[in-house]
Amino acid sequence: MQVLLLTGLGALFFTLYWDDNFDPGSRVLLTGASTGVGEELAYQYARLGAHLVLTATTEALLHKVVGNCRKLGALKVFYIAADMASPEAPQHVVQFALDKLGGLDYLVLNHVGGAPAGLRARSAKATRWLLQVNLLSYVQLTSCALPSLAASRGSLVVVSSVLGHVPAYFSSLYSAAKFALDGFFGFLRRELDVQDVNVAITLCVLGLRERTSATEGVRGRAQPWLAAAGPKAALAVIRGGATWASGVFYPWRFHLLCVLRGWLPHPPAWFIRQDLNVSIAAA
Repeated sequence: MQVLLLTGLGALFFTLYWDDNFDPGSRVLLTGASTGVGEELAYQYARLGAHLVLTATTEALLHKVVGNCRKLGALKVFYIAADMASPEAPQHVVQFALDKLGGLDYLVLNHVGGAPAGLRARSAKATRWLLQVNLLSYVQLTSCALPSLAASRGSLVVVSSVLGHVPAYFSSLYSAAKFALDGFFGFLRRELDVQDVNVAITLCVLGLRERTSATEGVRGRAQPWLAAAGPKAALAVIRGGATWASGVFYPWRFHLLCVLRGWLPHPPAWFIRQDLNVSIAAA
């Protein structure tokens, strides 16, 4: 009971006073900024007075987001279109941000990708593509940005998924990449602590994809993975980075799901089919 009370009071304090920790003018590089949570993160950072570099694959969408950020009062906002499936893109993006902003206070890694249309879900080509976008590019961006973040005592914010903690059906490669992200950044946090490098790492766990996407996976039609979107999700991510929290769960109930995973590590196939409301015949 005492633990629950302290947790509740801590959450209340966190909600009321977190914004005191975010300094207007902080320099933020945000990936995956054109849609979904990334787009909302851009708008919330703009409202808080951040200086922004936004990146995503589609230039037209980025241009729209940049315009909206300026309407919200952002004094400095730049964009660079980049495809994280290219191994050269991460270094190019970080260098662009350093040139435009003069350094970084926040690196917010949010981009995501499922296998491109036309690729078999478990083919070698699809596997390489998915791991480059969802794992290796995160490592590359972090490596390139760490010197600047260390100089500013900055914060590294990683937007991940509950699939990095609880494996789900028909998401084996994607879940593997998210599990790897959790492991990499967890150990990197320890290494930085040992070396007295003052860079905070916040791992943000967002909600599951839509049930319809999983159902299509049963039937062999690949669908994108969708994370929780909207202002509340974006603010939860920003709060975590601003307060140097080690982890953020949104919605909060997914924290409980991760805890309960140990009680039912391998749900039976019939339970999964009932959950998705599909049958073998329908598949």
